[in-house]
Amino acid sequence: MELRDIDFLIIGATKSATTWLQQSLQQDPEIFLPDPELHYFSRQYDRGDDWYLSNFAGQERRRLRGEKSNSYMEQPKAAGRIKEKLPHALLIGQLRNPIDRAYSDYCMLYRRAEVSRDITHYLDPREGAGGRFLDGGLYYRQLQRYFDLFPADQLLVLLYEDLVVDAGAQIMRVSRFLRLATDFPSQPIATKVKDKSQPMIGPRLRRLLRPLKPAAARFRHNVGFKKLHSVLAGEIQYAPLSHDLRERMIEYYAAETEKLGGLIGRDLTNWLTNGKLTNLG
Repeated sequence: MELRDIDFLIIGATKSATTWLQQSLQQDPEIFLPDPELHYFSRQYDRGDDWYLSNFAGQERRRLRGEKSNSYMEQPKAAGRIKEKLPHALLIGQLRNPIDRAYSDYCMLYRRAEVSRDITHYLDPREGAGGRFLDGGLYYRQLQRYFDLFPADQLLVLLYEDLVVDAGAQIMRVSRFLRLATDFPSQPIATKVKDKSQPMIGPRLRRLLRPLKPAAARFRHNVGFKKLHSVLAGEIQYAPLSHDLRERMIEYYAAETEKLGGLIGRDLTNWLTNGKLTNLG
């Protein structure tokens, strides 16, 4: 296996249903994507090419090989490294309304007990600018790095909102981009991969149980463990995204969204109003 055998990358963005896209493509036996995010060109570059390629060992006969790492959108050095190592790779970015994306990302870390309930501390541009949640939606500057380095026909930019309207059409766009047969056999998976409405152990109890997590990991698939989890789990009550906070986030993303629309040829103004796109072609 050589680097030139890696055909495509799903580069992001976080909380934009890229795992849904990954798992939908994995249904095709001729396509291989490793389950974990490798983050090679962003966080694990010092591990070297041999480590990276070891994740694709034994997959030489597949028609296509690729991987998904959402950090490739956010990490500034990733685009240049990918250009150097995989200059001919096809790149797929899936984006989501940056306000909804930031809130979803906050909710994910809240249920992991990694952030507090003080939502304004993380999502209010007056306090959280420069942090993970708000910076993750600065798509124009993230994608511009790739458009500066790669021909436009190597980049496919998808929108989460289009997926919500017609998941099958979204998969077909990917199929055509990857130059697969028109009768692409995979069907998009029907449910959310990570649904924040699913019963989970609450943040307070999760913090108390955190020291036991390494020891409990080996029992995760045990029937007794699952029963205990079901007793402890419940629907998480998240801090709401208030109207005033959303308005401040709209102002924060306005200029970035306008430039992004010009870059990808889409009218994204409804991202900054009701969160839905009128141009869903």
